[in-house]
Amino acid sequence: EAQVSQLKEGGVLIVRDFVAPEGGDVFLDLPADDGDDSKDPATCSTASLFERFAIEFRSLSEAPGFRYERVAEGAPGPSWRRYRLPLRMAAEFILRKDYRRDWIAEVKEEYCYFTQAEFQDAFARLGLRMLASTPLRNPWIIRNRWQGKCEIRDLEGQALEFPPTNTIVAGERVALGEGVAFRNGGEVEPLGFLRMESFRHQESGEVFDLVSRPHRTLDVLPYFHQNQELFVLARMSYPRPILGTMAHASTTLHGGRPSGYLTEPLSVLQNDQPMGFTVEAMLAKRAGIAPSAILGFTEGATYYPSPGGILEEVQSVLVETEPVFVQGQIDHHSGFSTSGRVRAIEAQQLLRSAQVGGLPDARLELNTYELLLRLGVAPGAWIGEEITLKDNPASLPKASVVMDPWSKGATRRAFECVSKESSPHYLHLHATRFEEVDAQAKVVTERVLEYVVPGEASTNTLAVALLYRHEGEIYIGLEDRDLPAAQGFTGNSALLAAPAWRLPRSVEDLATSKAWAQDRLAKEYGVIVQDIWELGGSYYPTAGLTPETVYPMAAEVERWTASNHFLIWTNLRELCRQRANVQDGHLRILLLRACHALGLMERP
Repeated sequence: EAQVSQLKEGGVLIVRDFVAPEGGDVFLDLPADDGDDSKDPATCSTASLFERFAIEFRSLSEAPGFRYERVAEGAPGPSWRRYRLPLRMAAEFILRKDYRRDWIAEVKEEYCYFTQAEFQDAFARLGLRMLASTPLRNPWIIRNRWQGKCEIRDLEGQALEFPPTNTIVAGERVALGEGVAFRNGGEVEPLGFLRMESFRHQESGEVFDLVSRPHRTLDVLPYFHQNQELFVLARMSYPRPILGTMAHASTTLHGGRPSGYLTEPLSVLQNDQPMGFTVEAMLAKRAGIAPSAILGFTEGATYYPSPGGILEEVQSVLVETEPVFVQGQIDHHSGFSTSGRVRAIEAQQLLRSAQVGGLPDARLELNTYELLLRLGVAPGAWIGEEITLKDNPASLPKASVVMDPWSKGATRRAFECVSKESSPHYLHLHATRFEEVDAQAKVVTERVLEYVVPGEASTNTLAVALLYRHEGEIYIGLEDRDLPAAQGFTGNSALLAAPAWRLPRSVEDLATSKAWAQDRLAKEYGVIVQDIWELGGSYYPTAGLTPETVYPMAAEVERWTASNHFLIWTNLRELCRQRANVQDGHLRILLLRACHALGLMERP
């Protein structure tokens, strides 16, 4: 409250702190042989330290400590102890169990004072519009302090994912009466803006659903240099209510609640005007950038954000402009209480935000990577999970390693259009009335929007960069697929893609999704994965059409077996050089993030 009172309209409060997990009682398993049986933090075992902690936690309160029960059976081994306690208390302990030198000070504080939902509710009550809200799991802490050193299980004995190590929540102060959140006003009849078609694969007979919207999408990335730094302009706080307000959206794998307002690229649907005139008019109207302030145009990348089910092609345009740091007075066109504001973001900082889940719009990230590579500017440090690949002495199958992966099967036409009656109903079109509410939960605007979701699968997608290191070179495994979206745009159905799946609704957290991916990779592609990492934060491929959330992973291949799917392997660095040919949006994100994480962009 004190901080919000000092913010101007448009000012942003960012909180990065601990977060309380939601849940009831759990089993906490701890080793009793990694120290002595005393209660001295300097020498005692983890189990003994826990028993001390349970007595003195919140030592300054009138009633310190909390309840727990020591369970006689079920611990992982004879040198471990099992305790039953609330999940919140288990998180409080494992978050500080290694802070032994300052133990007396650490037990005074309650780390987990708000859940993720309580953070968001507090922000809304104080008149802050949520821009980002995501729990974080520090991979170093999980790998070095928790894995193998403590376990959390449900009361049935099933292993649970470790709780978040912290969270990041960002909210923008808005004018009185402007919206801060969205709620579902109920389903209505579709508007007819989106169109569903079905296509049959002529060889297999499989029918694919494909949703399209009219006109080509242009993503525009204005940029400028100032004081030896590179800035890009983005549209902040733009309303995207379909991300988490409808009944069809699935639980996020990291446990957060999607924000209804995004930072995203300036975009426009191209009609009958040429690209140059279309972009000029949009920048003047929606960003306050006059044609006279434009210094130059460069066409960026062309790609399909989510070609598995959406017929959408994005052409990015890189536009050098005179410096513009903030442009608050822009054309109001969203149909809600705001159309956001245009602000400059330092390019490397933008990429860092994407690596920790603070910038979930994939297209803004892709366009920024393309700009940096075109200008020869280093992307800065990678702050996501560290990826370490061991050199594998075994060579990849010779026939599968190619330098030009686009030469094979480039002119295939695998699909024919079929009637609506042939649809497998894998995708469903919906229309919902979204109500925008202010800090007092009063409806300030409402609008009907159409969107697409899977009928049975979840709205979560897993995409995996399969990596293999041999004699110092790193290779990435690609699938030579046929998709009707590719045939719709190029006339040919062939599309190089990374392994990706819509997850079943039963997969509800990141740990389960990794195990699920390892199993599918073995069964479908015949590859045995040695290690798997999160490759930066999750992202939305096309937030205006679907709540689909993609979780990118990097996996190290240990060996391979016979498989029905034939993978193409190509040099990762060379693929980055040939990225103009990479049209699958998921593969493009995986490629650029993997090169960044492995340091391959520092030496283009």
